[in-house]
Amino acid sequence: MSHEVEADRVMRSMGKLCLEHDPDVFRSVLDRIGDKWSLILIGLLDTGSMRFTELLHTTPGISRRMLTLTLRNLERDGIVKRTIYPEIPPRVEYEVTPFGHTLTAPVIGLAQWAADNQNTIVANRRAFDAAAGHLDDELE
Repeated sequence: MSHEVEADRVMRSMGKLCLEHDPDVFRSVLDRIGDKWSLILIGLLDTGSMRFTELLHTTPGISRRMLTLTLRNLERDGIVKRTIYPEIPPRVEYEVTPFGHTLTAPVIGLAQWAADNQNTIVANRRAFDAAAGHLDDELE
């Protein structure tokens, strides 16, 4: 199958999925699970429950506020479960729900693809930027 035929098939299937469902909800779900912090947190929690501070320290670059918002949104969607233990001081742990585990394989697959292809992506970016710089010179 040619690349153009395959690309057309994929675009039609994505459009079909969007049209067969509520487009706003469909896009919001893709937006949530496609968010970089959500992907990382789902991957981290796949192996077991973690406390907030553990997640904060193992997620480079995330702020406390962003971690709180992302966990809250994942909890709202039923992907992550928050458990509060009645101790002093209170202990809170997060874990992927059974429903959320249906998402972990695609998330890990996407993360693996990103890891496997990061050198190619960097090389492509450099080549593009170099060509764009050359084109910018011609336009002036």
